[in-house]
Order: sequence, then structure tokens, then C-alpha cells
Amino acid sequence: MENKLNIGVVFGGQSGEHEVSRVSAYNVLGAIDRNKYDIVTIGITKNGKWYLYSGAYEKIKDGSWEQDVDHLVGDFSIFSHPEIAKVDIFFPVLHGPMGEDGTIQGVFEMLNKPYVGCGVLSSAVGMDKVFSKIMFESVGIPTGKYVYFRKKDWKKDAEGKLKEAEDALGYPIFVKPANMGSSVGITKAHDRNELLSAIEEAFHYDNKLILEAFVKGREIECAVLDQDGVTRASIPGEVIPSKEFYDYEAKYSDTEDSKVEIPANISEALREKVREYAVKAFDAIEGSGLSRVDFFVTADDRILINEVNTLPGFTNISMYPKMWEATGIGYTELVDRIIATADRKRVTVTK
Repeated sequence: MENKLNIGVVFGGQSGEHEVSRVSAYNVLGAIDRNKYDIVTIGITKNGKWYLYSGAYEKIKDGSWEQDVDHLVGDFSIFSHPEIAKVDIFFPVLHGPMGEDGTIQGVFEMLNKPYVGCGVLSSAVGMDKVFSKIMFESVGIPTGKYVYFRKKDWKKDAEGKLKEAEDALGYPIFVKPANMGSSVGITKAHDRNELLSAIEEAFHYDNKLILEAFVKGREIECAVLDQDGVTRASIPGEVIPSKEFYDYEAKYSDTEDSKVEIPANISEALREKVREYAVKAFDAIEGSGLSRVDFFVTADDRILINEVNTLPGFTNISMYPKMWEATGIGYTELVDRIIATADRKRVTVTK
């Protein structure tokens, strides 16, 4: 086919979700229709070094791509190299800080290139668990109880912050870095000693933390796809964790037996309400392209939003593609539709 589009797939990154990104990229690269698209592959190491990579995709999955020196180009400018210049659309398969938080989206804007996913603002708001909850509350989507503070606040008055959290939330308390995904750095604290340890752990990943009250509820997720001005929500799915909560290991380890159930075994009315809230949350952060929105559903049928993921995982066990598959859109078609959503999020002013 002539005039194929060039897709720049970016993977890796500097966040704690580097390994998840590599597996997601491997799956996306395998699904892209080569009759319609050519591919430029750009890898980012954990220390932030960018490479053009032309080797086997299997080496991306296992991390050995960085040693595949015959297929690496490291001395290049993203603003002038011909391989970058020929990219028509960027597809960032990146998760977490420096990939899902608006930073690389700003680079794409500076390059004047269309890209898959949310823009700078919506990516930054979606990544920040505090600001996203404020936006959800502003449009009437229920959230659980939470408090938040920064490292400087903690250093100034640790005792005060502990008491504030205990009084507002009670135990157990979930402690999370405000800007992180895939459950990295999250701990469930059952008492003050565990809370202290959890706070110190979370500060390894971010300078701002959010502490949330435990919600006894089922974990329901919903995929969102925005195409041609129409925002659609998938059939919701349910995560049944193998551990006390759905942490990083439970999500991605082959040795864990977490289960997913699609469609979620909740009433049709609740499913439709979850879908409605998912689209509403997506619009609240001014989302574009795609997102996965996560909820809790309690025994008395309350729906509480947990968070929005603006670049959800695309591994073989990730919920986003599985929910769309159950809704009638297979993996390859889904990737094609996602590419079709790509655009610039800002308009260049010309005279």
C-alpha cells in the first residue's frame, strides 16, 4: 500500500513502570497493521537516554534491546533526525511519570506532531491523583475520603499529618504517591507503625502523597475511547485480586492468580452507571483518545471513582484491551482505532 503512515512508537521511560511499558509496546507493535503503517521505534532507558531502535521486538519485551548495539542509534536530535522527521503520528506506550503526565506530550506538541492519547493538561491532571479527584468531585462523581500532603509539609509537622489522616480516614489507610501508576509505591497500612513505613516508602516515588480511606468494595474498571467527537465506554470488567489489594505484583506477575471477570457481575443498571461516570470523568479532565477509569462498587451499590489512567496498559493481561474485546473490538482493530484518534491538542496560531 502506498502512502502508509509512519507511526513513532515510544516505549520504556524513566518511571517505575518501565518494564510494563516494554511489554505493552511489544504487544502494540505486534498488533499494528503493516499494510497500513510503517513503524519508527524509539526507546527511552530508565536513565532517560533516547535511542532509535530497529531490532527485534522480542528484545523490547525482555529488556535486552539496550544491548542490541547494531540496531541502536543514540546520537541524534529529536528535532532534526530524518527518522523522527518522517513520523506522522506518535504512539507513546509509556506509563507513569515522564510518559503519562504531560511531559512527553509537550515534546510532541513542540515537534508539531499528532499523537495518541490525552494532551498535556489532561495527562497531567489524570496522573495526579489529587487534582483528578478534585475534578471528579466538581462534576458530581462520588469519591472516597482522602487527605494529601507534600514532603515539605511532612517534614514540618509529621505528627500533625499523621493525626489528620487517622482522624479523617481511620484504619486501614491506603498510602499512594500522588503521581504514579500500576500500584507502584502503594501500601495498605493497618496501624501507625505501618502508616509511617508506608509514607516513607511512597516518598521514594513522589514528593506529594495521597492517603485514602479503605473502601470495602469490588474493583470495577471501564475503558473509554474517544473517536470522531464521540466518546464511548466499554463493557465494565471486575478485578478480583489475588492479594489483599491489587498491587503491582498481583497485576503483572505470572505467579499470581488475580482474576478478571468481563462483564463485571453487577446489575445492568450499575454497569450503565459505571459507563456514564467513566465518560463523565474522561470529560472532566478534558481527555482525548483513550483512558481506563477505575471504580469501587460497594455492597450497598454505591459507586466511587478511584482514578483515571490516560495511557492504560496494553500487556496481554491488561484490562483495557480485554474490555474492548468483550465489547466487540479486537486488539488489532482497537490499536487501529486508537491511532485514528491521534491529533494535536493545541492549535498553532498563524497569521
